Amino acid sequence: MKTITEILKEGLEKETFIGGTEMDRATSYWDSSPAKAIALLRPKTTAEVSAALRLCYDNNQPVVTQGGMTNCVRSADSRDDEVIMSLERMNSIESIDVLGSTAIVGAGVVLQTLQEACLEKDMLFPLDLGARGSCTVGGNAATNAGGINVLRFGMMRNLVLGMEVVLADGTILSSMNQMLKNNAGYDLKQLFIGSEGTLGVITRLVLKLSPRPVTCYSTLLALEDFGKVTALLQKVRRDLSDTLSAFEVMWGEYYQGVTGEQGHRSPLGRDHNYYILIEAEGGDSETDEGRFNRMLESCYEAGLMVDAVIPKSEAERRALWDIRENFEPILDLKPIFLYDISLPIVEMHDYVKSVEISLKAKWSDCEFYVLGHIADGNLHFFIRPNTEIENLHYACDEFVYGALTKHRGSVSAEHGIGLEKIGWLTHSRTQEELALMNRLKRTLDRKNILNRGRVLAGVDGEI
Repeated sequence: MKTITEILKEGLEKETFIGGTEMDRATSYWDSSPAKAIALLRPKTTAEVSAALRLCYDNNQPVVTQGGMTNCVRSADSRDDEVIMSLERMNSIESIDVLGSTAIVGAGVVLQTLQEACLEKDMLFPLDLGARGSCTVGGNAATNAGGINVLRFGMMRNLVLGMEVVLADGTILSSMNQMLKNNAGYDLKQLFIGSEGTLGVITRLVLKLSPRPVTCYSTLLALEDFGKVTALLQKVRRDLSDTLSAFEVMWGEYYQGVTGEQGHRSPLGRDHNYYILIEAEGGDSETDEGRFNRMLESCYEAGLMVDAVIPKSEAERRALWDIRENFEPILDLKPIFLYDISLPIVEMHDYVKSVEISLKAKWSDCEFYVLGHIADGNLHFFIRPNTEIENLHYACDEFVYGALTKHRGSVSAEHGIGLEKIGWLTHSRTQEELALMNRLKRTLDRKNILNRGRVLAGVDGEI
């Protein structure tokens, strides 16, 4: 009887199949240990993905799909009994339609590559996040990525017009819609956006573009209390209206942790409680600067901020964003745990305080760093307990997620569930919702071969 590796090797193109139980590739961006799997598949076309999945389905072979491998909840980490389906070779930008404001791309296209290609045609693909140089648009769709521009352009779900997906049994579902309006029945693509590869493998996408902004104005502000942070957000939304692209908040401990001698240069004093990075992009070079400056002046006059810096060049602007996006200075010591949660803005201050108090009561030397895109309700935590006891990650989870239900929050804002949060999904979803999710999984992947054990807890094999 032939092994699955023999079946795949014989049934697929030579360039598609790579055998071996230990791959010449890292497990993920976050884990540099060698990935382990039965085989690595690198298809070039949707047809090749279909052929590979059909063989795996017929032989009950579990498959894990990989994009840029930057996922933060281990959705794409391979296990030694799985076949890796990497879409890295499906990296073609097929077209950019300026008039229709759309792009047709392969799932393996790196986000930054697409952004730069669009800019060359005076267009903008507005999804943006710190991993732009390595994450892929297929992975962005599979995880419903958010990032820094959500308050203006929405999540990835809002930017996908059409897609091509291969189901577990190899069936190709092609719905490459290029229209903003298409009310012909169910919007099936929404099933796969945010499903983390558990319902199908996304291979091609039609993405919505916007005109490239003519102007860009940024500032970094320092504030002393959270009440003024929320008051500032309300005022900035009103004053900048539809030009407001980003409103990023960094708590003082985070700012202090990533700046200074071992980190980024600090353009402001490092002893403030909150730092806010604001960016507005518009289409009128004659009026946008004046509106931005008037907003800053009125915020200062209203006593909403205590200090500010405005970048005078693109290099200075990029340096401000590095403080927000490049958190390497606080990752030097392990273990440190990353969290991605969402909750109503009015609940944020009390929630963050309650988590901090619990952490410090348990581990007096604990380091707790907070930042986030708070305008869309999203916070990120970095927690380093600085203790040697066992089960640290689970203990941290209890502090973070245990308090979240009381504050009407979600255990995942934009990173997904994966393997890491699967035990906490019931904190954010009802039993009725979970039952429907399981029915969808059984309908589209009866043998449970796609990203088995991610998102939904279930038994091995058929479900």
